[in-house]
Amino acid sequence: MSKAKKHKQAPETSAAPPSLFDDLELLNEPTAAPPTVKDETQPQGGANLSAADRKTAAVSHGGNGPLHELMDSNFLQFASYTICNRAIPTVEDGLKPVQRRIMHSLWEKDDGRFIKVANIVGHTMQYHPHGDASIGDAIVNLTNKRYLIEGQGNYGNIHTGDPAAATRYIECRLTELARSELFNPKLTTFIPSYDGRNKEPSMLPSKLPLLLMLGAEGIAVGLSTSIFPHNFIELLEAQIEIIRNRPFKVLPDFQTGGLMDVSEYDDGTGRVKLRAVIEHRQQNKLVITALPWGQTTESLISNIEDAIKKKKVPVKQIHDFTAEKVEIELTLNTGVSQEQAIKALYAFTACEYALTSRPVVLYRNRPHEMPVSEILKSCTEQLLELLRRELEIRQKELDDLFHAKTMEQIFIEKRIYKLIEEQTTYENVRQAVTDGFKPYLKQLRRDITADDVEHLLQIRIRRISRYDINRNREEINNILAEEEEVSKNLQTLRAYAIRYLKALVKKYAKVYPRMTKIAQAPFGQIEVRALTATELTLKIDRENGYIGTDIRNGEDLFKCSSMDKIMVVWNDGHYKMMPPPDKFFVDKNHLYCSVFDRDKLFTAVYTEPDYGFTYIKRFAFGGAIQNKDYRMAPEKSKILIFEEGTPDSVFVKYKPAKSQRIHQQMFTPSEVLVKNVSARGIQMTSKDIARVSSKKPGWWNDADTSVKGVLN
Repeated sequence: MSKAKKHKQAPETSAAPPSLFDDLELLNEPTAAPPTVKDETQPQGGANLSAADRKTAAVSHGGNGPLHELMDSNFLQFASYTICNRAIPTVEDGLKPVQRRIMHSLWEKDDGRFIKVANIVGHTMQYHPHGDASIGDAIVNLTNKRYLIEGQGNYGNIHTGDPAAATRYIECRLTELARSELFNPKLTTFIPSYDGRNKEPSMLPSKLPLLLMLGAEGIAVGLSTSIFPHNFIELLEAQIEIIRNRPFKVLPDFQTGGLMDVSEYDDGTGRVKLRAVIEHRQQNKLVITALPWGQTTESLISNIEDAIKKKKVPVKQIHDFTAEKVEIELTLNTGVSQEQAIKALYAFTACEYALTSRPVVLYRNRPHEMPVSEILKSCTEQLLELLRRELEIRQKELDDLFHAKTMEQIFIEKRIYKLIEEQTTYENVRQAVTDGFKPYLKQLRRDITADDVEHLLQIRIRRISRYDINRNREEINNILAEEEEVSKNLQTLRAYAIRYLKALVKKYAKVYPRMTKIAQAPFGQIEVRALTATELTLKIDRENGYIGTDIRNGEDLFKCSSMDKIMVVWNDGHYKMMPPPDKFFVDKNHLYCSVFDRDKLFTAVYTEPDYGFTYIKRFAFGGAIQNKDYRMAPEKSKILIFEEGTPDSVFVKYKPAKSQRIHQQMFTPSEVLVKNVSARGIQMTSKDIARVSSKKPGWWNDADTSVKGVLN
């Protein structure tokens, strides 16, 4: 679409945003030849090599051989084509080429009645070189977006994911919105179609911000675009604010509804978080009544079923009652609160997920990454320009109409047609008409041309005889009144544009309400570990030496989450960290089993195997790799005490020995510094120990005034 010069009251066109490519045409420029490199391996008589050998040598040294140049040229042409003619929409009319050709075809065939989609597909193939399947899919997609195409028949279901019927069974036509706001041949530049047999619009003169209304997804060579759809009425209201030079903000609006967190939207260059709408029903049931964008009832139910199998969500039954509206009923497990179930659904299923936006667009036929506000400002500038050009065209039409009506009035009222009765040649007839107007030229705005005379001579006698002077003068007065109005609108273009937008808002506000609710505050972070703290029950089979969550006849050890890690310690001093196992063999020699906490403090007393010395240590396990064996004491050691925290005292009774004067001692573990789990402990004693306890035992003799143990 050619651009006329901006009206002096139209907003100044901002400089184009930085392009992703400085110029697509630069991509096709040949690469500079590499510097000549002397080949030391060639014989001195290299000049006598054959042409084929020289070509091979050039390519092997990085030169641009013919195949290299061909590949570069073809790849760059393909990349440019997919970016500009396939995958990326334009800011100006918001459409990709296939969508533009569909709309043009519908406009050409439009008579207000429904037309078979297959007929439109066939007609569009005059302009689109990529086959009928892509055209049919694009028509269904545009129809389901409601704004431009009205459908009749089975167009699938955006809620359930059901596909549309074949194109021969469904019909479509332009909506009133598209018919009145999207087409104007007087403002459209037409170019030859791909085969040169037809003319197609290079761009539609859209006065609507279609790109943000429809949204877009596309993947090209080295580029991808993701633009969310926005609410039509809110876009129009934002354009009014732009024209008034006031701040504005627009947010996405998805057809499937749902709840949206826009705290990270960042003017279209960030992301939004979407949630399904989940309502309470009865005491143990929930109902999903709206889906996040991109999900269908089938995909969401499948996702929830996977979470149930993994024991992530407390749901035992799912019933899908979706018809015109979404209704997925979830029956909860016994004893589960509805609020807890909702949190689990948001945490572990597609009932909540994030969508990232990256608005890559074609602007002035070059790819740019533009924020939503810049896209809308560009659309508003185009709106003002199109309105100005429409007014100027109408002004010229009214001027021509006034001239024609005034000529007819003079021609008939002053009986100039009588002057031609005595003329014998056609040239004399034309000259007589021209001479007859000379006394009345001041009533005209311009001189009479040969075409004007020809038009007057085409007036039939019947029309002259029935000529109504009063009616003609009334029509001229109406033309003058409309000219005055058009001239006023041109002088106050911004006010005219605001009235135009307000009229659209008034007309379509009830037709296109907001579907997606905006959360008043950002979605809170769901504490998944706390939510699943009692998800699993770890059991122990002491008779056979197994621990796990799938042991039937076992003793409950503790509740845990599937996200937890389990620490198992054996009495020989080795330990292992692992996820909660279904069933794991620990033998009967395991000493400790609990949820892993890297910072929890432990106290251990062990006897090493070489000299029989006994040590004490305090430590935290720290980091560990899953399912890897570690040691907290030397091999073949024996753990005598292993406890969480630090006991107040350790009571030790020694084995009887010759000349032994100290038979028992009490040690204070808090005197031991906390060290790494792999560090050697502090020596308690070199004597053989008969008994040891962290609590005062019955075998302890209070009358024995033994020396308090020293920990060095």
